[in-house]
Amino acid sequence: MTIQKNDDASAPVLSVVIPCYNEGENVPLLFGRLMPALHGLGVTVEVICVNDGSSDDTLARLLAVQKSEPSLRIVDLSRNFGKEKALSAGLFHSRGQAVVPMDADLQHPPEVIGEMLAKWREGWDVVFARRDARTGQGMKERAFARAFYWVFDHLSDVRLPREVGDFRLMDRRVIDTINEMPERSRFMKGIFAWVGFNHTEIIYHQGERAAGTSKFSSIKLLRFAFDGLTSFSNFPLRVWGVIGAVISSLAFFYILFRIIRTLVWGIDVPGYESILVSVLFLGGMQLLTLGIIGDYLGRVFDEVKGRPLFIVRRLYEHDGRE
Repeated sequence: MTIQKNDDASAPVLSVVIPCYNEGENVPLLFGRLMPALHGLGVTVEVICVNDGSSDDTLARLLAVQKSEPSLRIVDLSRNFGKEKALSAGLFHSRGQAVVPMDADLQHPPEVIGEMLAKWREGWDVVFARRDARTGQGMKERAFARAFYWVFDHLSDVRLPREVGDFRLMDRRVIDTINEMPERSRFMKGIFAWVGFNHTEIIYHQGERAAGTSKFSSIKLLRFAFDGLTSFSNFPLRVWGVIGAVISSLAFFYILFRIIRTLVWGIDVPGYESILVSVLFLGGMQLLTLGIIGDYLGRVFDEVKGRPLFIVRRLYEHDGRE
């Protein structure tokens, strides 16, 4: 994938990128709040909605909105590639001098985009939008999020800003840098943090989901968290060398103990239970180690194949171009 920097003087000042997967109910609600907020900014804007293989009427509703909103561009992917790839597609097609990714469910209030734009005009390359609370989440989800941030910060060289999701403003230089990154395992929160640049933040109140339900189950969230960790840390690989050394040391001292005991008290019959426990424990550790190595090896396999991050079936422009 060849990335070309956007030097077009006619490019919009602001691009808003919105991945959409089965968000048909939210489309009219979203644009009912988004467009008035953008029109009040006094700058040229474009809205890029990425239809990530939706099976409902998301695309039809987006096309209906496009008839009255010339700034809306629709990137229709050939299938469901997942939110991280859909977000990458939106960033790739963005042309604005500043870019704001946001969700389609209105948990990210479009009214705060103006505040982020003001910070950007002060010279900041990245403006984080930090939520003041996790609205609509129970104690289990909040505890899981805190645990993930703690583990990620201690095992990775990249620190994720607390309570900051994809909702942020990024300068064109930041977007061009992200688009040039060739990796296919796209943990976007980590990528956003890894590229650096000078940054500041604003505080916002996260709204309730406007309609529909979250597409992330507990299993998907757990897998997403593990993907994020293995994308930015090789600690899960290195730690097994330490564990192996500890187990080998314990086994060595146990062998010495058995030899000394045999020389002093003679040969006895070892217990069957201790042998069984040792075999099962070491076998389980080996299988767990192989599983983690297999996950990293699978990532290498995906990178070597070099398949594109996403496939665009059609790009809908307001002037009829595709």
